[in-house]
Amino acid sequence: MSTDVMIHADNLTKMFGSVVALDRVSFDVHKGEVVGFLGPNGAGKSTTMRILTCFISPTSGTAKIHGHDVFEQPLEVRQKLGYLPQRAPLYSEMTVWSYLQFTARMRGLDEVEFKKRLRKVVEVCGLAQVLGKDIRTLSHGYRQRVGLGQALIHDPPILILDEPTSDLDPNEKAEVISYIREVGKERTVLLSTHNLSEVEAACARAIIVSKGRVVADGTLDDIRAKTGRIRYVVSVHEKMAEGSHQPPKAGEVQGALQTLKGISTVREIPSDDRAHGFELIVNGEHDIRPEIFRMIVDKGWTLLELHRDAQTLGDVFRDLTQGESRMARGLRSQVEDEEEEDSDDEGRDEDEEDSDDEDSDDDSKNEKKD
Repeated sequence: MSTDVMIHADNLTKMFGSVVALDRVSFDVHKGEVVGFLGPNGAGKSTTMRILTCFISPTSGTAKIHGHDVFEQPLEVRQKLGYLPQRAPLYSEMTVWSYLQFTARMRGLDEVEFKKRLRKVVEVCGLAQVLGKDIRTLSHGYRQRVGLGQALIHDPPILILDEPTSDLDPNEKAEVISYIREVGKERTVLLSTHNLSEVEAACARAIIVSKGRVVADGTLDDIRAKTGRIRYVVSVHEKMAEGSHQPPKAGEVQGALQTLKGISTVREIPSDDRAHGFELIVNGEHDIRPEIFRMIVDKGWTLLELHRDAQTLGDVFRDLTQGESRMARGLRSQVEDEEEEDSDDEGRDEDEEDSDDEDSDDDSKNEKKD
């Protein structure tokens, strides 16, 4: 294992009875990386975090923090970790100062070292105005700041944050993400969340899990390109160019766009009353903007807008995890639906055969009576 690997997970599996929470999860986080750990609710994010922070043991597989095994060397692991769980472990009757002092003592810091570290934590987390206040009087945002402060008070090289912005309003979320970016300049950070905008704001790399398995791992650009589809937006003026007579209709524009090579989907999108707008999905990396432009010019139409986008992180996330989302809503996959349809068809065929047999028996009986 490389010496700059700060978090190492190898085939982590966790069973809760017959339920598989993690299924052979493997990844590495290197020194200085800020990595988003993404997945729908119930995908296995918190279970992974709890294994990495020594709260539970895996059913099988291994995990190491800063080279220390989480099962064999839990004290050494905790010395290298700062951990903020989804619900910060705060004592509401304490002041912010006394709580941070308590957590520092728990981690073996003397008073001199505590005061030195406190100055830095207060600066990074923005706690100067609330140090003397009881924690119970603080807003959710400030409580998360205090929770982040306790994770940083012993100056750990690795920070693990589990849904740090849950239950916060948009302003508080923005503040917490800003603090995460600040502390990430000097540390390795693993940020668990299902909020894609937070990952895009704070992380350069993401790991996506679904149904307990890693389904994507790489830079955000690499993950966006994972589906191999490119999106184009085209807007054509409803009036013809000068010298033309017949204005274009939406169906005419859509039909012309569908004739271009490589396009898999053309969908009309909302636009103002002066234009026809369309979204095009293209398989492959070939840039078709020149073909779109030439076709529209040849038609004598006026092009108002043409731009090319890679798939958004949200698009890829939905593609990779939509099966789990369907299950969470009680919806079945297309395969399951088709299997049931086949089963129903077979059942109907059998019923029809039985019915035919019964009719045949009845006819036979009637013949005997005659």
